Amino acid sequence: MAHESTSANPKVNYEYRRRKARDEMRGQVTSFAMMIFMTFIAFIIVIADFDKFYAFPILLVLAAAQVVLQLYYFMHMSHKGHGTAALFLYSGALIAFVTILTFLTIVWW
Repeated sequence: MAHESTSANPKVNYEYRRRKARDEMRGQVTSFAMMIFMTFIAFIIVIADFDKFYAFPILLVLAAAQVVLQLYYFMHMSHKGHGTAALFLYSGALIAFVTILTFLTIVWW
């Protein structure tokens, strides 16, 4: 009886891993398509010669969204066990943001 339960377990484990891999691949392909679309929008903004006052913030938002998608899907930051790396990465991004904000405030005042 114990042999029957262990023989069914690898099949269940295989199906679970296959489903999980399929879902992960779907997420990666979807995020890749979104990044291509965002890049296309950025090129159109630059080629159409939009006003820099509007184009620059839009390009920065598109770039930030692509960075988040890259980190979350392609660098596997969504998986377990990457907590320490994510902490250092996000704290470094926060320090960079505060530094840039500080210098921009100093320059404008």
